[in-house]
Amino acid sequence: MPAIMRPRTSTPTGVEREFGREQIIVSKTDLQGRITYANDVFCDVSGYREGELVGAPHNVIRHPDMPMAVFQLLWDTVQAGEELFAYVVNLASDGGHYWVLAHVTPSFGPGGRIVGYHSNRRWVPPQVRRQMAALYADVRRAEAGDAPKKARIAAGTAALHARLDGRTYDEFVWSFAGADADAARADAGRAEAGR
Repeated sequence: MPAIMRPRTSTPTGVEREFGREQIIVSKTDLQGRITYANDVFCDVSGYREGELVGAPHNVIRHPDMPMAVFQLLWDTVQAGEELFAYVVNLASDGGHYWVLAHVTPSFGPGGRIVGYHSNRRWVPPQVRRQMAALYADVRRAEAGDAPKKARIAAGTAALHARLDGRTYDEFVWSFAGADADAARADAGRAEAGR
């Protein structure tokens, strides 16, 4: 295992980084959210070397455009032993950003005890990125201000739920992800018919 190096800090540049639709970013963390595994795709897309990621808190890639309420929902869900799908914008080491559809699950050890967390992250279509960016901007506006952090997260959570139109966050995410899967199948069918 490489020696652990301190990750670089980055400032958002507004430049979007891309990765392939077929690529999967994989990471594992301990119970405190420190990275214990990062695959090559994670390193390539984030711009960090493995030695900078392993041992670092996963929030080293947290983009300031991500609402606190979404991360609260994520942690509440996985700490309860459940999985969550979420759209997340991440911050690369050079200040660029990249969107992912994250599938985060708890990892269980002997006796069913949670021993860490596992995340697979996939490509997000541009139209979904735009829609999620607008939604998250609304949630962040609700979280703004000088109130204590818990109150700001509660305000963000209320704003998020107001935009979900009675759906759960998972249902909301899958309303986009399902449409993307249908479009991908249609594209594949057109390509096959053209052969």
